[in-house]
Order: sequence, then structure tokens, then C-alpha cells
Amino acid sequence: MKKYRMYFVMVINALLRRRTRMAIALMAVAVGATIISGMITVYREIPQQMGREFRAYGANLLILPGKDRTTLSGEDVKKINDSLNGYEIVGIAPFLYERLKINEQPILTSGTDFSMLQKVSPYWQITGSWPQAEKREILLGAEQAQRMNIKPGQTVLVSAGNDADEETFVVSGIVHTGGKEEQFAFVDLALLQKMLQKNGQLSLAQISIVADGAALESVSKMISQNYPEVQPQLVKQIAHSEETVLSKLQALVLLVTVVVLLLTLICVATTMMAVVTERRREIGLKKALGAENSNIICEFLGEGCVLGFFGGILGTGLGYLFAQVVSMNVFGRAVEFAPSIAVFSIVLSIVITGIASLIPVRIATSVEPAIVLRGE
Repeated sequence: MKKYRMYFVMVINALLRRRTRMAIALMAVAVGATIISGMITVYREIPQQMGREFRAYGANLLILPGKDRTTLSGEDVKKINDSLNGYEIVGIAPFLYERLKINEQPILTSGTDFSMLQKVSPYWQITGSWPQAEKREILLGAEQAQRMNIKPGQTVLVSAGNDADEETFVVSGIVHTGGKEEQFAFVDLALLQKMLQKNGQLSLAQISIVADGAALESVSKMISQNYPEVQPQLVKQIAHSEETVLSKLQALVLLVTVVVLLLTLICVATTMMAVVTERRREIGLKKALGAENSNIICEFLGEGCVLGFFGGILGTGLGYLFAQVVSMNVFGRAVEFAPSIAVFSIVLSIVITGIASLIPVRIATSVEPAIVLRGE
């Protein structure tokens, strides 16, 4: 026990005698550990955080009627929603499509749940306001509104068929998406189901779920197996784009981490080589007094590992703060402290400083006591 305590005292005193050089090495290790810890934390959070960001571009999974079916059951969609309780569901927007007459113009109209639609498709831009479920209000696509020269606040006559009575609706807003939605009209789902006498029926449902490509495929297979009356379909354009962006971001984070590791390695190795050069007389004297190469190796490796340990602890704390700042500024969400990442960063810092000490240690063991002590 005394032997190990003496060894530890020697290592600490050797570090303290060269405060300036060791402080530089300690800061290099701390900076490296900060970047490594922060980047690994960000790397782990990227899929989840970016998955949430991509949900602003719309649904990534559709639920369509199965074979030989023209509509979905609202109950089936509810069961599917309940079966996905282990996933982070942004929203499920139901749709029922039918061609209605609006001011005697045949327009494809969709009944939907506007509260869910705003979660699933937050990119929709509304001039005016969203329709309220308890009112007879309608949302017109920009192309249709321009063609009929209708503005928010005006009224339109809506009919479900040739023999159906016309009903008066107030245009609450005009929707701009840059897509096909601008050619449609939108009303409350329950109201359209009542007008068409299709209670509980849907044309499709859009699901926005925070999941990567593999998880989405798994969800799609699960729905196909458990609900044969429906047909799940991935929105491949969004899913593929999300997967591509995530893979490139993760590759970038890994590249930055590797570069930082190499820079840390070089900085520590350079500092330790300078220390060995300064201590050539000390090393020669120790070897002249009977110290073996293994003793010299253990001493220098011990100094490197102690630097790595304390630098790793300091860098891990700073790395968490770094990841927190990055996540809050880029994603607007906080990250959780991960003990496993902290332990990994400290261990990696010790390993890096140990590797960086190998070349200086080799120089130290090659010192010839007689030559050094003669002043050569």
C-alpha cells in the first residue's frame, strides 16, 4: 500500500513541479474531452432532435384502405393510434375526400380534424384563420380562392350533390402550401361525414411519428400484420430525405471528433516530449541509482494517465454544457446528462494521453546515464 502511495506522490509532485507545461497539457486534454463529450452527446441526440424538426415537413406514414375497400374505419385508425403508444406520435390527421359543389363549382373537398392537421402539417400558411369545428366554416386552397375571387370572411354555398340542399359556409381562411392542397377545400370532418351520411368513415389518415427509417419500416410491418383491413404506406420522399440528412450530420460529427482526438494526441505528445527533454538528467540519475526502464515507463505513463483523468473530468462537465448550448440554439430543446458518455469520455481521455506518452516514454528509456551525467 505504501508503495502505491509513494508512486502516486511521485507522479503528482512531478506534475506540480512543471505547472505551466502540465497546465497546457491539461487544457489540451480538457478541450479535447469537451469536444468529444459534447459531440457524442449531440451525435446521440441528432436522430431524435432532427426527427422532430423533420415533422414540420408533414406526415411520414399514411394509412390507406386495404384491398377491395374504398374507405377506412375511424375505429381502426383509433386502434392503430393506441398500438403506437411506445412511439412519439406528433399527430394523426384523418381525411375524408368528396367532390362538393361550392358556388356551383365542383371542388374536391376534404373533411379533417383541424387541431390534428395543424400538428401534422405545421408548414401550411393560412391567410385568415383556421375553421372552428362548432361553426360552419370552410378553408379554401389558394388556387380555388383566386379562381373564384373569394377572400376570407365571404360566404359560399356548399352542396353535397345535385339533389342536396345548399348550405351557407363562411370562408375562414385561404391555405397556401405550394402543393396540391391549394386546389382543395377543407371543412370539419364530422360536418362532412354528416353531410355525406358517412359517419365514422375516412379516406385516409396521415401519421407524423418521430422515428428513423428502420423504425418506420418496423411500424409499417406491424400495422400490416395486425390490421389487414388497412394498408400502411411510407412517405418515402420525407423518410429518405430525413435518413440522408441524419447520416451526413452524424458522419460530420464523427469526423470532427476524430480530428479533435488527433489534435489532442499531438498536443499532449509534444508537451510530454518537452518534459522528457528537461528531465534527462533526472532520468539518467534514477537509472544510475538502479531504476529500471519499467520504473521509468510506469512513472511517465502514470503522469499521462493522471493528466487524462483530471482533464477528462473537467472536459466532460464542459462538454455537457457545450452540448446543452448547441441543442438549445439549434433545436430549442435541452439534452439530458448521460453518465455512460461521461465515463466513456474520461476513459477515452486517459487512453489518449497514455498513447500520447508512448513516444516520450521511449525517448526516456533510451537515455544513457553515463552520457547524461557527464553533461553530454
